Amino acid sequence: MSELHRVVITGLGSITSLGYTASVLWDNLVAGKSGITRIAAFDPTTYPCQVGSEVKNFNPGDYMDVKDAKRSDRFAHFAVAATQNAIQDAAFDLKQFDPFRVGAIIGSGIGGVDTIQKQTARFHGMGALRVSPFMIPSLICNMASGVVAIQYGFKGPNFSAVTACSSSAHTIGEAYHMLQLGKADAIFAGGSEAALIGLSFAGFCMMKAMSTHFNGEPERASRPFDAQRDGFVMGEGAGIVLLETLESALARQAKIYCEVIGYAANCDAYHITSPDPMGNGLANCLESLLHESGVEPSDVDYINAHGTSTEMNDKFETLAIKRVFKENAKKIKISSTKSMTGHLLGAAGGVEAIICAKAIETGLIPPTINYENPDPDCDLEYVPNTTIRQNVNVAISENLGFGGHNAALMFRKYS
Repeated sequence: MSELHRVVITGLGSITSLGYTASVLWDNLVAGKSGITRIAAFDPTTYPCQVGSEVKNFNPGDYMDVKDAKRSDRFAHFAVAATQNAIQDAAFDLKQFDPFRVGAIIGSGIGGVDTIQKQTARFHGMGALRVSPFMIPSLICNMASGVVAIQYGFKGPNFSAVTACSSSAHTIGEAYHMLQLGKADAIFAGGSEAALIGLSFAGFCMMKAMSTHFNGEPERASRPFDAQRDGFVMGEGAGIVLLETLESALARQAKIYCEVIGYAANCDAYHITSPDPMGNGLANCLESLLHESGVEPSDVDYINAHGTSTEMNDKFETLAIKRVFKENAKKIKISSTKSMTGHLLGAAGGVEAIICAKAIETGLIPPTINYENPDPDCDLEYVPNTTIRQNVNVAISENLGFGGHNAALMFRKYS
């Protein structure tokens, strides 16, 4: 087997409630700003949870042809926009590449649920012959990758991962492995989600998974690892990173944010929604990550936690980190930026990979806001409420998904 290629991140693009570029997102995160408000997209009055992390005043026509936008779902629009941001951030010019060696691997946990809701209403209200011919290609989860490739001319590897809230961590990991093996020179990878609509919001409410105690104070609703946490806050948006082989990045003199040095994935095989109560699956995933990357537990500086603000996730995630890192666990800085962005479901891993890259670049670790009441079951260093300055040489992003999916990525300062 030929020697594996080194893989680096050279571009960052995001669309979130905290901004339409990765740099604006980052500035708001280090300022401790919350993007969570009362839901405006629909009337939430009858819902137990009434808050969310919405992308407001977004116009897909700013990023793509209006006719093309009408033929695709909002989650694909977000993906196109975030990819455009990553292209601009990386000063990426497709003319410098063989287009068959540039890919797009973009995940989504739910896909075009907005299309499903709208077309179901048309079907029941107007009949079968009034359903849109674009319904099927709009709703399928792979269409973010497809639309991005069509928009920008990427003819290389193109597929989607659908693993609920770990979707974009898997897409970045799979892109990393493909680049390592020399199957492409550059891949835009991450995730996109636009499920903040009445139907899916109601579904999560009925699962009793979302916060209900802070409807009058939306910015306080997402409180990972805090003893008063009572559920997650749904978000929407996209996070895309440009991964390149080191040879490609050096050849075009690209700015390098960090190097990707590890990826691991497994399954709890325990329950459709609850994580393993002993943290076994995530612990094994993190152990595999350390083994693949050749990094010692004492070398890890920062973990961007899944940290959903649910009772079970935060407790079991803490347990898994303690099992793997042992005496080093309390030395590692851990934060859940979902306290500010909300939970972007299948796009979470893409946004949180961006945050790890920025932490390595800037030497700043964004906080877990709303951490006010310590929980004895969550007793690690969660960077409460205020950004800290610390050199970050190695960072981990970890994500979990319904079905028991676990995925973890490791990033290191490039040298």
